[in-house]
Amino acid sequence: MSKAATINTRIEPALKHQAESILRKIGLSTAEAIRIFYIQVCLKKGLPFEVKLPSDETLDAIQELEYGKGTKYDSMKEVWKDVDDA
Repeated sequence: MSKAATINTRIEPALKHQAESILRKIGLSTAEAIRIFYIQVCLKKGLPFEVKLPSDETLDAIQELEYGKGTKYDSMKEVWKDVDDA
């Protein structure tokens, strides 16, 4: 299969840098990652992940965390204890 098609797109520099840093850590180039994404789009006949707006509950939780009001746990054991006690 010939690899002659080119994709050009504009993206925020910080997003590009962060994504490329992650890809390097897992041993992929940007081109390889995009190729994998396109393959998955074809296999799934759509995006290979769910795209949806967060619920009001999720938005409230995100905002709570941004304001430093979330509960912090030191271990999963503490998380499960809190869940069991609820």
